[in-house]
Amino acid sequence: MNRTEATAERGEKSNTAQVLGRAGMACYGVVHLVIAYLALQVAFGDSEQADQKGALQQIGSTAFGQILLWVVAVGLVLFGLWQFLMAATGYEWVSGGKRTRKRIGAAARGVIVIALGVTAIRIATGSGGGGSSNEKQQEFTAKLLQLPAGPALVVIAAACVLGVAIAAGVKGAKKKFLEDLNTTELPGKTKRWIGWIGTTGYLAKGVVLAIVAILLAIAGFTADPNKAGGLDAALKTLSAQPFGTVLLIVVALGLAAFGVYCFGAARAHKR
Repeated sequence: MNRTEATAERGEKSNTAQVLGRAGMACYGVVHLVIAYLALQVAFGDSEQADQKGALQQIGSTAFGQILLWVVAVGLVLFGLWQFLMAATGYEWVSGGKRTRKRIGAAARGVIVIALGVTAIRIATGSGGGGSSNEKQQEFTAKLLQLPAGPALVVIAAACVLGVAIAAGVKGAKKKFLEDLNTTELPGKTKRWIGWIGTTGYLAKGVVLAIVAILLAIAGFTADPNKAGGLDAALKTLSAQPFGTVLLIVVALGLAAFGVYCFGAARAHKR
C-alpha cells in the first residue's frame, strides 16, 4: 500500500471520520423522509415538487428549518466525503469484484450526495439551488440528443439507469445491504426490523429509478427531451396511472422506510 492509500485508510477508519460520516448518513435519511412526505402530498392531490430540491426547500421553509437546512447541508457534504474515503480504501470485509463494485458505488454516491449538499447550501444562502430534477434531466437529455447518434445515447443512458434500478431492487430483495452492517451494534428490536425496512426502502428506490429510466428511454425514442424527467416526474407519472394514488402511497412509504433505514445503517455500518 502506498503512502496516499495508507493516509486515506487512516482517515476513513478514524473516529472523527466515522462519526461525521455517519451523522451525514442520518441527514441523507432525513432528506428521504421529507421526499416521502412530499410524495404523499402529491398522492392526495397537491402539486408539490417531490424531489431532492423540493425536500430541501421544505426543510428550510421555517425559521428553525433554516438552521436545520444548514445542518443537513453540512451533513450531506460530510457523508459524501466519507463515501469517497470508503471508495478509496473501504469494504475490506468483501473481496474481488464485489469489493470493486461497492467502492465504485460509494464513489458515485459521494458525487451525488455532495451535489445535493451544495444544492442545500445554495438554498440556505438564497441563491436558488438550481433547477428541479425534471429540469436537470431534460437539460441533460437535450445535450445528449444534440450529439451524433444522440437518441441512441439517450436510450443507452436509460438502460444504465434501469441497470441501477434493478441493482437496487435486487439489493433489497436479497438483503445484500446487510453485508455492510454489523447488526450487533443495534438494539435488540432494531435488529429485527432493519432487514425488512431496508428491503422496503431499496425496492421503492428501484421502482422510482425504473420509472426515470422509462421516461428517459421514451425521450430517446421520440428525440424529445421534454419527455424525460427526474424523481418528481417519476412520482407524478406513477400517480397518474390506474390505482396511482395507492401505488404512490406505497412508494412514498417505501422511501420513508429507506430514510429510517439510513438511521440504522448510520449506526451499524461496518468500519
